[in-house]
Amino acid sequence: MRNEQADADSRIRASVVICTHNPRKAYLGRVFEALKAQTVLAHEWELIVVDNASDEPVASQWALSWHPAARHIREPQLGVAYARQRAIVESCAPLIVFVDDDNVLAADYLERAIRIADTCEHLDVWGSGSISPEFEVEPPAHIRPLIPFLAIRDAQRPVWCNSAAFTDATPVGAGMCLRRRVGKAYVEHARHSAIEIGSLKGASLEGHEDYEICFLACNDARGMGIFPELKITHLIPGHRVTEAYMTRLVESRTYSHLVLLYKWNGWLPRTPFSLHGAASFCLNLFRRHGYDRHIYLAELRTVIAARRRFRDDMQANEIERQSRPSLSTSAK
Repeated sequence: MRNEQADADSRIRASVVICTHNPRKAYLGRVFEALKAQTVLAHEWELIVVDNASDEPVASQWALSWHPAARHIREPQLGVAYARQRAIVESCAPLIVFVDDDNVLAADYLERAIRIADTCEHLDVWGSGSISPEFEVEPPAHIRPLIPFLAIRDAQRPVWCNSAAFTDATPVGAGMCLRRRVGKAYVEHARHSAIEIGSLKGASLEGHEDYEICFLACNDARGMGIFPELKITHLIPGHRVTEAYMTRLVESRTYSHLVLLYKWNGWLPRTPFSLHGAASFCLNLFRRHGYDRHIYLAELRTVIAARRRFRDDMQANEIERQSRPSLSTSAK
């Protein structure tokens, strides 16, 4: 029986992971329907649904009998980073594909992702360059400039790089594909990291664990990239295009990015209280109006909060950066 299971695992090309917390039934239903329509045969990929501390267990609401290699997993520690780490440990395929509970994949998504894995050996992490929004409520005009914060993308050609600073090539968590080696290295890194990159936890919108996976890959001179042929429809509920949500999202994601840059590169944002900073502050208050000024002040609060945290973490961060393992040593 054990040999039969090993043979079955060896035929699985990809592990598709859905991490979810209190999902919208209509949205998750469409995610499953898109997976059922994939052009890759079902026995060539496994499906793992990680219930991240939902109020009502997801397993009691959704049967996975339609798929021959699917299972529910319950992760009680709230946070998408913990859910993804658990999924990496539980998965068996050489390729892991993260699918959010509001991502509707094109029918050929898995087929193309596997093809990229086979033909682009220089890449360890890649994802969608074509993430199109489907809004429940059309966003107001003054919100639209911030829509990219909702992981919306429209790349016209493939882009890849092995420098983490080149964000145009950085895939986001929605539809992210990663080789097992970088997944295992990320889990190991997260377990021993003195500075935790914020997770999406309930009302908090801190994230960037997906960016940290890319940083880890690039740190070992491996590549990351995005491909427009990997197409996703992102289902966006009405509350995500309100001023309150977008302000919180911009503030949280900017904070997470500053912490990430400090953790990996030792980069400190300039203090807003210097002579130059004060002049810039006055100029921005004069030039910006309405909601644009509101967003500017939110970003300013983020810089202040991040610098305060950096002062507390400087010593721990220096120790961690000096002892940080590469993929070649941590993913064996």
